[in-house]
Amino acid sequence: MTKSKALKVLAITFFASGLYDLFGGFYYSFTVGTGRSIDTPPVHPFYAIFIASFLFCFAYLQVLSALNIRRYLFNIGVVIIGRIFYVVLLYAYMFFVPDFPSTFWVTGIVDLFWSIVYIVLTLISDEISLKDLFIPYREVS
Repeated sequence: MTKSKALKVLAITFFASGLYDLFGGFYYSFTVGTGRSIDTPPVHPFYAIFIASFLFCFAYLQVLSALNIRRYLFNIGVVIIGRIFYVVLLYAYMFFVPDFPSTFWVTGIVDLFWSIVYIVLTLISDEISLKDLFIPYREVS
């Protein structure tokens, strides 16, 4: 089976964003939390590691899905929804909760960037559509 150029670029992008989340998981595990390098907002280390576990799951999903991107296009939609939810939640707190720290504002921009790139790459592809990202494809036997 041959892959189009757009699918290859989408797979590489999904893989790279998985590495970004892997880095984020280690970052949260070792630097975020009260008494660590980053303690604004004050977070108990347990919760930082708990967040890191989600980042590790996202990374695993992205890296391995990228190896067979055509089969796992639906996972891109799942990650888009998760990233957009995070961005909306983060900026809602930053803008509307008094004294909420803006420590992680750049992560919102990066997550929004990844989501936009996934969507743009899908739109320029001739063989996949946005529907493929959000509605699972089922082969008819």
